[in-house]
Amino acid sequence: MGKMARQQQGDVDELFDVKNHFYIGNYQQCINEAQKVKPTTVDVALERDVFLYRAYIAQRKFRVVLDEINESSPAELKPFKILAEYFASPNRRETILAELDRATGYSIIDNNNLMIVAATIYYHEKNLESALRVLQNANNLECMALTLQIYLKMDRLDLAKKELKAMQDKDDDATLTQLAQAWININSGGDKLQEAYYIFQEMIDKYSSTSMLLNGQATCFIGQAKYEEAESALQESLDKDSNNPDTLINMIVLAQHMGKPPEVANRYLSQLKDSNLDHPFVKEYLQKEAEFQRLCSQYSLSA
Repeated sequence: MGKMARQQQGDVDELFDVKNHFYIGNYQQCINEAQKVKPTTVDVALERDVFLYRAYIAQRKFRVVLDEINESSPAELKPFKILAEYFASPNRRETILAELDRATGYSIIDNNNLMIVAATIYYHEKNLESALRVLQNANNLECMALTLQIYLKMDRLDLAKKELKAMQDKDDDATLTQLAQAWININSGGDKLQEAYYIFQEMIDKYSSTSMLLNGQATCFIGQAKYEEAESALQESLDKDSNNPDTLINMIVLAQHMGKPPEVANRYLSQLKDSNLDHPFVKEYLQKEAEFQRLCSQYSLSA
């Protein structure tokens, strides 16, 4: 009996709540849970710190990570200092990318944290091929979920579905696998949008509503032309985080669908520029805006 009890105890993931809150985008609760955990082993303590620092990065609290991770920190944590520096210091990105290219030039299959960080940075740089190269042959569920997201970004739904099947074979009930199923459903469209909505709703009922889950629901509603329901979900998301970039972008899209006055979308756009100037959507929009102004300046009214 004692052996069985120990075995069952060993099967319990001490960090289940910490990881789960991170995966559904409840970053403050992830931090709170991480600070309450009393790890039973050094490895658990290390993994707890990994998710703690990742949650701070997700909240854009880069200074916490940059101040606390140093040369004497465990090797498992150091990749997240690179990620924090990448987001915090745009002027150093070329140097960071060059260092990453060197670090990932050989197999890093045994370093999941470096794979996740490198793939995330390449993804933000729109270098999807390098992101996939880094993640190839990874058997870690989170790496697989990131691979699936990249395939969706490349409009390769077929490959994303294969990756989902591999995730389901590994752990069908995992939060990441369920989220991956919802992403696939959204990209498939049609009746699958309702199935995606139910996945997000089940997670909200089981854990809590977050901007990530509410934006997922809003995307399903917009795809079904249920604009009032989408607006309700996005408003709840804004109440949780008024500067969440996904929420603001979806609000801009929704304002167009609902035929609202131009100033409504413009307000959300101004807020997005103000709070998320480095977001890919904002950078692309500003580039197009500048190009439009340049073209306009080439023409003058003729008499």
